[in-house]
Amino acid sequence: MRLLTIFSAAVFGAAACAELPAPITDGDYMDVEQAQVRLGQMLFYDPILSGNRNISCATCHHPKFATADGVALSLGEGGIGLGPQRHASVDNTPEQRIPRNAPALFNLGAHEFTRMFHDGRIEVDPSKPGGLRTPMGAEMTQGFANLLSAQTMFPVLSPDEMAGHYSENDISQAVRQGRITGPGGAWDKLSARVSDTPGYAPLIAQAFPDARHLSFTDISDAIAAFVAFEWRSDTSPFDAYLRGTAQMPAPAKLGMALFYGDAGCGTCHGGKFQTDHGFHVMGVPQFGPGKAARFESHARDRGRMRVTGRAADAYAFRTPSLRNVALTGPYGHTGSHADLAAFIRDHASPAQALARFDPAAVILPDLPEAQDWRHIEDPVEQAALRAAIQIAPVALTPADIAALVAFLEQLSDPQALEGRLGIPQAVPSGLPIDR
Repeated sequence: MRLLTIFSAAVFGAAACAELPAPITDGDYMDVEQAQVRLGQMLFYDPILSGNRNISCATCHHPKFATADGVALSLGEGGIGLGPQRHASVDNTPEQRIPRNAPALFNLGAHEFTRMFHDGRIEVDPSKPGGLRTPMGAEMTQGFANLLSAQTMFPVLSPDEMAGHYSENDISQAVRQGRITGPGGAWDKLSARVSDTPGYAPLIAQAFPDARHLSFTDISDAIAAFVAFEWRSDTSPFDAYLRGTAQMPAPAKLGMALFYGDAGCGTCHGGKFQTDHGFHVMGVPQFGPGKAARFESHARDRGRMRVTGRAADAYAFRTPSLRNVALTGPYGHTGSHADLAAFIRDHASPAQALARFDPAAVILPDLPEAQDWRHIEDPVEQAALRAAIQIAPVALTPADIAALVAFLEQLSDPQALEGRLGIPQAVPSGLPIDR
């Protein structure tokens, strides 16, 4: 009877399910300067911003993998190659994996995205200096055009992501010594690298004609403008359906009725971008190094609790947007599931799913001596994760899951997936581009 009711709603209209979001409009996005977008495109793909000049933003956020990298936990500094083929260098092995899955970059230029990263550790807060709340010092929140710009400060300062380790280069040395801002700091050194590269001069002059010299916030503003422009995603079949310019296939319409109705997905994945921007405990399996301080020996990742300090936020992570989700796997903050249908099944009943989690199905580049499964092998940690789950399980049949996948595939946007400018043929530094 339940499926018959849902099928009727799917075939004859969406009135029986929760209210659908309004169509996306230009007003939902921030304005961007095209000269900054062009500069940002070069900087996004140029390894010049990494300490050892061997990694770019695109290494872990590549259009080939729907602006992610196709693996559960990335290899940053010390890795060679792209996507699932990326592997550890023999001469400079990574110290550890990146603790969390590389998120996709779609629609980050939309005004409603006021929190970034899986734990929301950087967010808009008008009461704070620079209008931002971050774990960094107040002086490091000044001068950014927006939140999307400010988030770029994290990867370039991370030893595991882009900066490199300790004494490998001048950037990592400055980071190690705590010299970030000011003359001779990491940001100053990165800005000088770009400014001293002749091919960037005309792009900088066009993007920032009134600037006396290029600053790191100029660099980050340009990258943010590019990301906002390149991967705006509002031309999917679902968007056409909301605008009344196209119909939706019956299986997808059935899935939409489930999504916004009995399956309850729309409770957290509501709104124009299928996210409430909140934090929820969904019991995603924890593995890898965990988001812990270097001196900590465990592999915990307490998610939002690391930001707020509240025990109630333990294991809570931000609700991701579902735009282009059919192509942005692996899924979850650790990338625990490579298959979307399997993730939906386990997401609907997370406590039970932990018992059947199969580490062998995880896409992890080989890393010698990595202790990836410490959390899973610790019964105390597993019990704590299970105890934190508060949601009631939802019974989904294989047919339900297939219908949900059919609907989520309607969120795939060919224009956004391809990108508006694409991968440049070359970058001003002359360094090789990840393709």
